Parts: sequence; structure tokens; C-alpha cells
Amino acid sequence: MNKRIIIYILGWVMIVEGAAMQVCTVTSLIYREHEGLFFLITGAVSAFLGVLAVKVKKPQKMVLYQKAGFVATALSWILLAFIGAMPFWLSNEIPNFADAMFETISGFTTTGATILPEVEKLSHGMLLWRSLMNFLGGMGVIVFLLALIPRLGGQQNIFLMKAESPGPIIGKAVPHMRQYAALLYGIYIGMTLLEFTLLMCGGMGFFDALNTSFATAGTGGFGIHNSNIAAYDTYYFQTVIAIFMMLFGVNFSFYILLIARKFKQAFKIEELWYYIGFIVVSTLIIGFNILPIYQDPHEAFHQSFFYVSSIITTTGFGIGDVNHWPTLSKAVIVIITFVGAMAGSTGGGFKISRIVLLAKEVKKEFKLLIHPRNIRVVKMDGKSVDHNIMRNTSVYLVVYLSIYVASFLLVAIEGLDIETTFTSVAATLNNTGPGLGLVGPVGNYASMTLLSKIVLMFDMLAGRLELFPVLLLFVPRVWKKS
Repeated sequence: MNKRIIIYILGWVMIVEGAAMQVCTVTSLIYREHEGLFFLITGAVSAFLGVLAVKVKKPQKMVLYQKAGFVATALSWILLAFIGAMPFWLSNEIPNFADAMFETISGFTTTGATILPEVEKLSHGMLLWRSLMNFLGGMGVIVFLLALIPRLGGQQNIFLMKAESPGPIIGKAVPHMRQYAALLYGIYIGMTLLEFTLLMCGGMGFFDALNTSFATAGTGGFGIHNSNIAAYDTYYFQTVIAIFMMLFGVNFSFYILLIARKFKQAFKIEELWYYIGFIVVSTLIIGFNILPIYQDPHEAFHQSFFYVSSIITTTGFGIGDVNHWPTLSKAVIVIITFVGAMAGSTGGGFKISRIVLLAKEVKKEFKLLIHPRNIRVVKMDGKSVDHNIMRNTSVYLVVYLSIYVASFLLVAIEGLDIETTFTSVAATLNNTGPGLGLVGPVGNYASMTLLSKIVLMFDMLAGRLELFPVLLLFVPRVWKKS
């Protein structure tokens, strides 16, 4: 395993995070808050250590194979969380280090689960850091490095992108990795700026619009008010946010095709239509189901669309308490928590593409039972799906369910109600954030035991990095010399 390049990547991660922290240092200075000192010190130390890691032992070969690529990505995210937790802990705004780690892992993995009962007590610098973590974690720090570092952005390092990009299908035809990563980030930043502009045009304050746009773009859902998005009690703000949540849940390959004016190819993406279908059907079911509660059809369907957009994209923004909704509506919310957004988006979850592939595989098997001599293949977007992709999807399902069951049993030791236990694991493994019961949109994870928090932190990391990069760290053979 190429350990030198792993150290090299970790060094760049520390440099980027140290630089990002200075945005919060400036914010604290603007609002005359002493917490900026902790960002300044932590960021400076992080950047200094990063420079040492990059300069001291430069790797001769900039090639990473799958094992090393996955390990480098997983370690990068753990390091991000550890350094990112320092300002919270050192400033005493989150005095318990485990809680600070929970909040930071939740931020970078764009989960949005919080241990803070009163988020408004945080300083402006800390609030911005939470939102900035959502933004950085949304598209991924490794993808940013691929776009930034010429030597790292070679085609041979596709395993770095595979480890960090959500979804089962990464196109083989990525001719220029660095340009591709830069294009992804360009679209990502452009959409964020567009949402920010629309919120500002509607009258939202600069700081609120910036934080909300960052959290929406990363589908992270960290709000800066105790009442979350309900603090902006106008249909305009909530609708803009709901629409952009939905847009960030779309595979970014769709936007690349639109930019390339390949409209026919863009709208031939099957997963896109299933994604829209899930949103429309879920919105209608919940809307009609909660109509007796809200009386006004416009309000009922507004609430329904906002929550469907929030949960299926795993953003986790809330505009009220869904615990009083009927059982059918809550059941739909739980289902789309597992479904998740499209592959190649900033959203989490199992991914619609995997569900479509597995459904097609089941359909193929049924047809083979009826006509065993027929030769049938699974197709996606009009093309045959490679056997390895189908095998990886099936293995992913088994591992995903195994982690969920193990996590559920470990969290159940705490003795909380079944609704809270079930949805807390679902919400963290799928990077959604809020669940139901005590961890609903108006609740938090503060009261959970240390064991539960450790399990859920693992779930957040595993869910964001598509399971295998994190699990690989626990395989002894990975660390042996080969």
C-alpha cells in the first residue's frame, strides 16, 4: 500500500480544513466574538502540520489502487472530524469532546443530526462552521483535492472519487479526472450562489441566507435557529429551499449533460424519472393523509412537499413536528429515508439507482423461472449493466442491512422507545439527521448514551462513504506490508 501518498493526501486535507476555518475566524471578528481565536489557532496548527506532511516525504508515485484509495478517503474523513471538533471543544461551546465529535461528524457527513438543544446559543463563527461543514462534506473534500492538485487528479486515482462519490455507478469514461472534479465543484458552487441570491432577493438576511444555502447544497440540514426552517415562516423561503433540496438530490451528471447541451441523453437517465416519481407519489400520499390536520389544502401539500424533499434528499430540514402526523405519513417518511437521493448527488440513503437495479434483477429472475432457457440481462438507461455492478449492488445490500441490524441492537441496549431507536439508526446510516420520536425534527440526540453516540457516529461515516472504505479500516490484512 502506498503509505506516502496517503500521508500526502491527509496533509492536503489538513491544509484545506485549516484554510476553511479562517472563514469562521473572520466571521467571529466581524461579530466581535472571542471564539474566533479557537478557529485561528486550530486552523493554523492544522495547516502547519499539513504542510509538513506534504513537504517532508513527497510520494514518488502518485498512483493509488483501490485498497489504498479507500483507506486514504476514510482516514481523511476521520481526520476532518477530529480537527473540526476542536473549536467546539476548546471554546467550551460543546464541552464534551464526544458530543463535539458527534456534531462534527454529523456536519461533514451532511447528516444534520445534532446534540444541541439550543443551537441559537452558539456564536456566529460556530454557526457558520456547522454550515460550512455541510457544504464541504456535500461534494466531498477529496473531490475538491482532485480538482485542486494537478499531481493527484490523474485518471489512475479514480478510486479516490469512487470512495467518496455516493452511488453504485461511476462512469468509466472520465477522460480528465481533474477537469471533471473541477466541473462538479463549479456546478455545486454555482447552484449554491443561485439559492443564496434568491433567498437574499426574498428579504432573508445575509448571514441566514449564507448558512441556509451551505446547508441546503450539502443536503446537511444544519439550521441556525432552534425552530430550524420554521424560523422563515414565509412560503417563498420554504419553497425555494424545498426546490433546491430536490435539485441537489439529482445526479450531477444530469447537469453536466445539460451544460454540454446533450438534452436527449440527460432526460434519458432512468433514475431521474424514478426520483421524480418517488417525490410526486410520496407528496400526494402525505398531502391527502394530513389534510384533516391542516384543513387548508395548500398548507397540507406545502408541508408534504417540503418534508418529502427534505427527507428523500437526506437534508433533514424541518418546519414543524411530524410526530403528530398520522401513521401512514410517518411510514412514508421512514421509507423514503431509506430510499435516499440519486447516485452522484450530494444526498445520502441507499440510492434510487440501487433500488431500481435490484428491482430489475428480481424481475429478471421471475422471467427466468417462467422461461429458463431465455437469456436476459439487466438494462439501465438502455444499456446492459455490467455483472460486477450487479454483484456489488447485491453485496452492498447485504452489508447495509447487516450494519443496520447490528447498530439497531446496540442502540436498543439504551432502552429507548422503538420509534426513536429504529429511526435514529435509519437517520444516521442514511445521513438524514432527524428521525421520529425523541430524535424528530424538534428533538435532538443529546440525551443518548455514549455507546449509542459512538454507534451512530460510525453509521454516519459508513453511510456517507458507502460502507466499504470505513469497514476496510477494521480488516487486519489492510495494514500488513504487501
